[in-house]
Amino acid sequence: MYIKRILLVIVIAGMLVGGAFAFMVYRAFFVPNTQFGNEVAYVFIPSNSDFQEVKSIMEPLLKDLKTFESAADKKGYSTNIKAGKYAIKKGMSNNDIVNSLRSGNIPVKVAFNNQENLEDLAGRISLQIEADSTALLSAFGELDFLKANGFNDKTALSMYIPNSYEFFWNTSAEGFRERMLKEYKRFWNEERIAKSKSLGLNSSQVITLASIVHKETAKVDERPRVAGVYLNRLATGMLLQADPTVIYAIKLHTGNFDTIIKRVLYKDLELDSPYNTYKYAGLPPGPIAMPDISAIDAVLNPEKHDYYYFVANVEDFGYHKFAKTLTQHNRNKEQYVRWINSQKINR
Repeated sequence: MYIKRILLVIVIAGMLVGGAFAFMVYRAFFVPNTQFGNEVAYVFIPSNSDFQEVKSIMEPLLKDLKTFESAADKKGYSTNIKAGKYAIKKGMSNNDIVNSLRSGNIPVKVAFNNQENLEDLAGRISLQIEADSTALLSAFGELDFLKANGFNDKTALSMYIPNSYEFFWNTSAEGFRERMLKEYKRFWNEERIAKSKSLGLNSSQVITLASIVHKETAKVDERPRVAGVYLNRLATGMLLQADPTVIYAIKLHTGNFDTIIKRVLYKDLELDSPYNTYKYAGLPPGPIAMPDISAIDAVLNPEKHDYYYFVANVEDFGYHKFAKTLTQHNRNKEQYVRWINSQKINR
């Protein structure tokens, strides 16, 4: 009888211990362990993070860090950290959280447009993915890469077609660059290549001209007409005489791309720069900004006309008055000069 009692005690104790252990496992894995009010919280795990860093990131979101640590250890996550952006939903258990961190890397939307140079582009992208601006700029300007893909330091910006793309947040600078090269090649399909050849231009030259068109007018419906003017001038050997190229030359000369120039002065036209299309014939060495797709397609699909001149239309702001002759253009220009003087715009 005594032995039976001992055995019974042992059995009961074992059941209690087993039950306690089972409860601990259940609590570690399956009890909700979040403490934030929103329906979902997003966490960003940097590349090369160790589990200590992950715990620091996760701690503000969790009720019990110890049970999360236990679950992560048992599921092998603590020694197999994966960088990226992850969604932690309200009410998730540790099991769900670890599963999300192991295999739930979420793409992020990366968008860019209107950058004037690679430095600006690198800064814009670094706000959207893990790679910093220094690494991005270094990747963008790598001469061997540029040469191998038909670019140089003046045309490098041409490779980046402004749009919205999906990337994993932990994409490297080189990974971003390689993806953009693929997007560039996808953009330049057979139809666009055929159109550029019919104009006597290559893809980089099209984008360079498109950057001028983009800067000349924000009116998308006017861009094919502006493109037609510049193509007419190129065809006859006339100087482009595009004010935005002079403004770019000034910024490049001073090193200050934050300069706001609303009026190009006669003295500016004397600046000796290959980007100054008042002094040098043909297209500048590369784009003066990042043109959007509407400007690129405007160059590829220009309006056919006999215009060689245009000036801002003060009677319809944002648009321009076009002229076939210099005499007609000078009359239009006089109206514009009177208006800009009345506004006391001197720079």
